[in-house]
Amino acid sequence: MEFVAFIGEDKESWGQIKGIMNRIDSDKVIIVKDKKVSGFPTDARTDIVNVDASKSLLDLKEEIMKILKVKLSGDFEVALSLASGNGKEHMALISALLSIPVGIRLVAFTKKGIEWIN
Repeated sequence: MEFVAFIGEDKESWGQIKGIMNRIDSDKVIIVKDKKVSGFPTDARTDIVNVDASKSLLDLKEEIMKILKVKLSGDFEVALSLASGNGKEHMALISALLSIPVGIRLVAFTKKGIEWIN
């Protein structure tokens, strides 16, 4: 299962995403981020997807969907974190993933480690 997350300008939430990246059993990490955002730490299995978050919601969804269709390996579901970014970015990402289509399993990093939100 691949791990997908949106990285927004809210740098204080990046630790949540990095915590999941460091602990999740996944061969591939796909970080979707606004093209203006920089400085997020990555590793060898990280694939960065730059998008224009200033676009309208539907245009942003289409941009993300076109890119992720190529990047995702064909699994039936992805692990998804919504810890970073804003509502518009989250809606565009969720809608893009469901339109590909892939299932979504929400994941969070807590004091207990990785927890799946079912």
